[in-house]
Amino acid sequence: MRSLIASFLLVVAGLAGPAAAQDPALSLPPPVLTIDQDRLFAETRPGTEISDELEARVNALAEENQMIEAELTAAERDLTERRPSLPPEEFRDLADAFDARVQRIRAEQDQKAREITQASEAARQEFFNDVAGIISDIVREKGALIVIDRRDVFLSADRIDITEEAIQRINAARDQ
Repeated sequence: MRSLIASFLLVVAGLAGPAAAQDPALSLPPPVLTIDQDRLFAETRPGTEISDELEARVNALAEENQMIEAELTAAERDLTERRPSLPPEEFRDLADAFDARVQRIRAEQDQKAREITQASEAARQEFFNDVAGIISDIVREKGALIVIDRRDVFLSADRIDITEEAIQRINAARDQ
């Protein structure tokens, strides 16, 4: 009796594969797609151009900060060397003026860094707004309902990731 049941289960299991393959519900396009936004930005020509421009601004600010640091270090050294020959009140006034200058410069440089960060965020948002049409075309062609950032997905099949296709289409559109 057990062997008869086992044989029956094997036959049913063998038929289930072909039957499932013919089920149209199993061959429907996935309603959810994923995309790696960081990779999309990093590997497309428009994203790379934006990154290069922002990196140049960051590097220029870093060089400017190094020059300012060297100037302030020299000014501090000069003030320290002059201290023995200055009356205490005059030294205190010079030291206070130096500290105020340092604080002003620090605030200015911090503001420049914030502006670069804001420009970076705005450029990234503009990039995604610009490529939304291309991504929408892919979503429509695949019959999907939603695209989720791959970082927000714990586990998924590679076949629902449209990052590579989107990169190719964005670069092709850029070349036209």
